Amino acid sequence: MPTLLLVRHGRSTANTSGVLAGWSPGVDLDESGRRQADGLVDRLAELPISLVVSSPLDRCRQTVAPLLSARAAAGTPVPDHRDERIGECRYGDWTGRKLAELADEPLWRTVQAHPSAAVFPGPEGESLREMSHRAVEAVREWDARVAEEHGPDAVWLACSHGDVIKAVAADALGMHLDDFQRISVEPCSVTAIRYTPMRPFLLRLGDTGGLASLAPRPSDQGSKDAAGAGSSSGREEGPSSDAVIGGDPGVR
Repeated sequence: MPTLLLVRHGRSTANTSGVLAGWSPGVDLDESGRRQADGLVDRLAELPISLVVSSPLDRCRQTVAPLLSARAAAGTPVPDHRDERIGECRYGDWTGRKLAELADEPLWRTVQAHPSAAVFPGPEGESLREMSHRAVEAVREWDARVAEEHGPDAVWLACSHGDVIKAVAADALGMHLDDFQRISVEPCSVTAIRYTPMRPFLLRLGDTGGLASLAPRPSDQGSKDAAGAGSSSGREEGPSSDAVIGGDPGVR
């Protein structure tokens, strides 16, 4: 089955200022985030990316832009799509507020201890359950499309946001959404998942280093591994405070 690379966008101006960005316009990568996006090109250089899907928000589009440009310049352009279903959680009236301020809200404890019950306030707010459902549905649909159009050894990339990636990873691990705050994904980290007919395999979680070992193996070895022999993943194995909504560990 294909390998999905879930990339969190690079560090943004909202990350730097401790603001819950949500769907606020005008949130860009900061200088560090731009360097992270540039570095992604080399980190993924040995992987044959068949397809890119991203959140439509600027910080995700800016994260994949260097990769798409580099592949086009090398004569291997990659189809590029946007999907709102992997866009950021809609935080409603919390959007644009300081995280330190939100930590005093009663809802904050629910987000930390019982996120499946959390519904963000205001007419634009959604629940974390809704966010998880749409994101998981989206990546599984795209994965099936990639398998059909590009074959079982394809590698594809989805660029999204911290809470979205944590929710998708929790689903792949068979974890209840109430446990997803145990997962941490740093800016521009890569979480890799393979969806097989039996179960999903989590190959990487929040990886900020090299990813060459995720390159497809010869089909006979890949089939053997996917069937359960050898490595269960089909690839080489390889702060204590509350988890901030938006994907960062700890209150900053």
